[in-house]
Amino acid sequence: MRALGIDPGTATMGWGVVERDGNALRLVDVGALTTPAGMPQPERLLQLYNGLRAIIERLQPDTAAVEELFFGKNVNTALTVGQARGVALLALAQAGIPVCEYKPTAVKQAVAGYGGADKRQMQEMVRLTLGLAMVPRPDDAADALAIAICHAYTAPTLQRFDVS
Repeated sequence: MRALGIDPGTATMGWGVVERDGNALRLVDVGALTTPAGMPQPERLLQLYNGLRAIIERLQPDTAAVEELFFGKNVNTALTVGQARGVALLALAQAGIPVCEYKPTAVKQAVAGYGGADKRQMQEMVRLTLGLAMVPRPDDAADALAIAICHAYTAPTLQRFDVS
């Protein structure tokens, strides 16, 4: 199973792809899509969409996972992250890739064994799980890999669906 994890955001959208073979996981690729701060929101969303479509086409994931929106105190941030999530969900649906959504605590539980793990603990568990020399950067990319790892561990075998 090849799983794409996405950590949504409009300034930085982290993504990571892992492949599961039996109980073994390996890193396929990881990165982040970024948009300039001064760019109008519709253009930022289009840039994220196009970037994500290119990643999907290049890496051909079988399944994907997106982090659920966590509502903090900043409503504007929650709204823009929600828009980035929508772009990601649209790109995945158009590609016929089944998607699961995970709460941050579920990702932490699956990857670190503790739903209250902090960012540093999570990054180290991602590094160890995938046998990497260093923690992936930026943080959004490491977070996306954690989502992909969670999904690879917990998702049932999923099949692509027809969007025609």
